[in-house]
Amino acid sequence: MTDHEPDAKGIGAVTFVNTFTVHAEPEVFEKEFARTSEFMARQPGFVRHTLSRHAERPGQYVNVAEWTDIASFRAAVAHADFPPHAGALRALAESRPELYVARLHHAGGPPDGPATGADAPATGAPLRERDRI
Repeated sequence: MTDHEPDAKGIGAVTFVNTFTVHAEPEVFEKEFARTSEFMARQPGFVRHTLSRHAERPGQYVNVAEWTDIASFRAAVAHADFPPHAGALRALAESRPELYVARLHHAGGPPDGPATGADAPATGAPLRERDRI
């Protein structure tokens, strides 16, 4: 299966969104998160992620990670080396993790660019490489 094909359940790529309320110094949290990021980036099925800090509340963060499929994500968090990463982040912040499946994709660009709106792939259809952001 590629990152564009549905898995056995017909789901395909998933997005993991984790909101953090940090009760430590932001720099300490970011350093620890970077360690976790390095671990996750080595896991099969990991595509990319972005950690963002709230523009007006420095103790609020959100991590948005893209995975090729649910099974890959679940395998990564079940990996024997993951609990120390999770524990270190829990010591610094409260989190609200959620797993999402894409329902609509709209990419900006020139008129002859990627398919958007009504021209986008149907719900549940794998995204074409040129439509991925």
